[in-house]
Amino acid sequence: MTGIKFAIATEMINRTFTDRVIAPSLLAADFSRIQEEVSRSIKAGADWLHLDVMDGHFVDNISFGPAIIAAIHATNDIFLDVHLMISRPDHYLPRFVEAGADLITVHVEAEHNISETLDRIREAGCQVGLAINPASPLSEALPYLDKIDLLLCMTVVPGFGGQSFMSEIMPKIAEAKAYREQHDLSFHIQVDGGLKKETAPEAYAAGANVIVAGSSTYQAEDMATAITEIREA
Repeated sequence: MTGIKFAIATEMINRTFTDRVIAPSLLAADFSRIQEEVSRSIKAGADWLHLDVMDGHFVDNISFGPAIIAAIHATNDIFLDVHLMISRPDHYLPRFVEAGADLITVHVEAEHNISETLDRIREAGCQVGLAINPASPLSEALPYLDKIDLLLCMTVVPGFGGQSFMSEIMPKIAEAKAYREQHDLSFHIQVDGGLKKETAPEAYAAGANVIVAGSSTYQAEDMATAITEIREA
């Protein structure tokens, strides 16, 4: 990791959960111009870059793997928020650490020892994230919330971009926020799926502070304006 990259990664995760963080999802970018698309998001004011890794098994789609993340890490300075939508995150974890991930999020529904995987992410020097699908109650994540830096509450069924925001997930986010306050924890709450300037206020009101936005940023007429509008919604 370069000195600049380290400084950026440290600054980004040192944000508190009261700060609003916008993380464009590369899944919505033009894959024929990935390096340019990453640079475009940085220039437009993105805080983090969200990287959705899908294996075609845990979710019914295939995206990209460690090689793409390593290329982005080598050519751009931005905090890499890696979301592993894969069945065996424990098996593939070392490859994503080596690729340059700054934060690695794994699913509570995946096939692994969750506690051990979270510990391994921490021991590798990465920030720790845990994701829950729309159908999963917060109770499935509660035993691990003291181990994480970020809780990702999916606001669409994971696997494909462009889906509609699920307002019915907001009580789960509010519940997570209340639990965080009751137990004096400090994890970020991230939402992913259908986020744009019209839906972000609902997520903020429920307690989320990290917004993953794909189509609404990369496919906007002006990406910088789109990011600003979501941040200030």
